[in-house]
Formats: sequence, structure tokens, C-alpha cells
Amino acid sequence: MKIEQIPVGFMQVFCYLVYDEKSMEGILIDPAGNEEDLLQHIKDKSITIRYIVNTHGHADHTCGNESIRRATGAKVVMHESDDIYYQKAESKTFARNMGFQSPEPADVRVRDGEEIAFGSLTAKFIHTPGHTQGGCCVLVDGNLFTGDTLFVGAVGRTDLPGGSFKQLIQSLQKLVRTLPPETVVWPGHDYGERPRSTLKREAETNPYILEYMED
Repeated sequence: MKIEQIPVGFMQVFCYLVYDEKSMEGILIDPAGNEEDLLQHIKDKSITIRYIVNTHGHADHTCGNESIRRATGAKVVMHESDDIYYQKAESKTFARNMGFQSPEPADVRVRDGEEIAFGSLTAKFIHTPGHTQGGCCVLVDGNLFTGDTLFVGAVGRTDLPGGSFKQLIQSLQKLVRTLPPETVVWPGHDYGERPRSTLKREAETNPYILEYMED
């Protein structure tokens, strides 16, 4: 398995290209800008993108969906709660006001624990509400793509519509308690002192986990 961490867009979202090096089938997680560069990079490497995966429905993480979908034929995947919510008129207006194209409906709606396959790999969706109601972390072979649920040393904001600090803390507890400590954390933004971490390191150093984790 190969993972490429690619900052995209004016908000420097981390997009992830994850692919099976034997079949050269892959997924793109949160393509949110620089779509022409992403498509050229994929073409140069002869990678077939099977799915466009969104960790959540905020437009800064989904604004590249349509151009990538049209160019590759890949299916867009999102948790059902966010796919429903971000089709509402007020959500589309909010996205436009932020200078983004709001997401079109997903091709595949997922729930907690469901998986998609690409090449010999599988991506498992772990529902982690708090930043949004349909926020998910995506687990692929010991690598956890956390979107805006968990950053290195920080967490996503919860003051936007659909956010809940209580739910976010519960989601973090779920991750720490159910996944191996050596699980690699790949965040949605480069807000920490390093671009990736592990659940063990976050459990030991992240103030939101240290302060709010219940025994």
C-alpha cells in the first residue's frame, strides 16, 4: 500500500491518495482543490481511482468531488448523515458564502463499520460525529484518516451547524479505546508540530484527550 499526503486548496486541506501498488487501484480522500494537478499526478502514475472518499461534508473537503468524479468515473462516498444534511438549501448557501462549491449527492452512502474495497485493500468507515453529524474516520491497513475529527495535538471545531463538543470527545474516546495504539493518524489539516501521529502519541499528548477522557 502507498499513501501520499497532498496539501490542496487555499485552506491547505490534506488530500490523501491511497492505492494498492499491485493493482494500481486507489481512493482519493478529501480532494479539495488543485484538481488538475491531482488528475495529472494520477494519470502519470497510471492509478485507477475507484472511490472519492469524504471524511465529512464541509465544502472545504468536498469541493473537488465533481471534477474528479467526471474525469475518473469514481464514485463519491460519504456518511449518510452528512450527505443528507449538506444537500439542504442552507448548507449550500453557507458553502457559497465561504467561496466553495457545495457537494453534489454522494453515489454511495455509508454507515458506521461499513467498508469499500479497492485492489486488495479495504477502507472501513468509523462514524465519529462531533465536527459534523456524519463525520467519519477512514481506516485502511492500520492507517486512520481522521479528517477534522482529530488533528496532531488538537481537534476539529464544534461551533458550526451540526457540531457537538460532547459527541466529539465521545468519538475520540471510541478511537483510543477500540483501535491499536500504533494506528497511524493522518489528519485533515497540518495544524500540529508534525504532519502525522499515532493514536498512542495523541492519547499521551493531545490535551483534548488528556483532559476530557473518562476512566
